Amino acid sequence: MYEVLVEKKFSAAHYLRDYHGHDEPLHGHNWKVQVRLRGKDLVKPEEYLADFAEVDRALDQAIARVDYKNLNEVPPFDRRNPTAENLARWLYDELARSFPQGLLAGVTVWETENGAASFFPDL
Repeated sequence: MYEVLVEKKFSAAHYLRDYHGHDEPLHGHNWKVQVRLRGKDLVKPEEYLADFAEVDRALDQAIARVDYKNLNEVPPFDRRNPTAENLARWLYDELARSFPQGLLAGVTVWETENGAASFFPDL
C-alpha cells in the first residue's frame, strides 16, 4: 500500500453557534490541512500514486473558498457549525471529486498547532 500526504495552510475566522448554550466570540486561526491518499497501484508509466501538482491544485481550489474569510459566512458553514470536524468533512467532499474513487483516504484539519480533527470515509 502506498500513501501520499500533502499539507497546506490558510487563515480564517469563525465562531461556533450554540457553544455551551450561546455563540462563541468571532476569532481567527492559522489552519493546516493534510490530505491523505492511499492505493495499491501506481500510475504507469510515471510510477506514482498521485501527481503532487494535481493534489496541490485541487487543495488550492478548495482552500481558496475559505482563505481569509469568516467561515460562518461561507456555505455550507453559514448553516452548519464551522468546527474542525465539519471543515475536514467538507474538504474531503470537495476533494473527492478530483480523484478516482477510493484514492482519497482522509483529510485532517488542525485548528491549532496541537489540536486537529480528521474525516475518513467508511470503508
